[in-house]
This record gives sequence, structure tokens and C-alpha cells, in this order.
Amino acid sequence: MSQSLSPSRFTPQAITALRVVTGLLFIGHGLVKLAGFPEGAQPGMQPLLSLFGVGAVIEVVTGALVVLGLFTRPAAFVASGQMAVAYFMFHAPSSFYPVLNGGEPAILFTFIFLLLSTTGAGAYSLDGLRAARQRLAHA
Repeated sequence: MSQSLSPSRFTPQAITALRVVTGLLFIGHGLVKLAGFPEGAQPGMQPLLSLFGVGAVIEVVTGALVVLGLFTRPAAFVASGQMAVAYFMFHAPSSFYPVLNGGEPAILFTFIFLLLSTTGAGAYSLDGLRAARQRLAHA
């Protein structure tokens, strides 16, 4: 199969789409706890200095960095770790089975962020712009 028809030709763009959607969803998780938005979403607004409040700050900050593609690898690594901890602290104790303990989203976030921490931001990112500027400066 020629490179022009190969699905892998679009891998950087697919990573970008995955990065942006995942980051936006993660920001949404944080906003529920940080600002009670949208109203009625669980667990609702949490005290900032509580475990949920600190988690919310991590979710909003790392989610925004991931959306922008800025410091993508470290931000995604932190987000992945936070979701792994959240799974084992809040979901796994109620049942071994993720479909019963409600932990499927935490597992997916963990592994998507782990992937992004290894692949980087994809085709369109501030990380890419920074790298291009550094290449020009050193040329």
C-alpha cells in the first residue's frame, strides 16, 4: 500500500483529535468539582482544599494544557497518574468489575493520557510551534 493511501499517514492528526477531545472532557470533570458546572452534575462543587478540590485543579490545569498541546507529555503523565489513583481509591473498592464500580471512564482516561504522554501532542500543538521555533533559532 502506498504511503499516500496508508491510514498511518493520518496518525498525527488522529492523535491531535484524541488529545483535544480528551482534554476537553477532562476539563469538564474538573469544572464539576471546581465550579459546580454544569449544575446538577455529580459530585458537584467541592471544597478547594479537599481531595476532590485538588483533583479538580489537576483536571482543569492538565486538561487545558493537553487541549493546547503545551507541555503535553508531562501534563498527560500527571493526568494519567491522577486517574489511576482515582480508580483505585474510589472505584475499585466497591467491585472488582469496572462495569459495576463505575470506573470505566477513569480507566480510559488513564490509558489515553498514558498514550499521549508517550506519543506527544500530534500534528497541531503549541509544543510543535515551540519545537519549530527552537529549530529555527539553532539553524
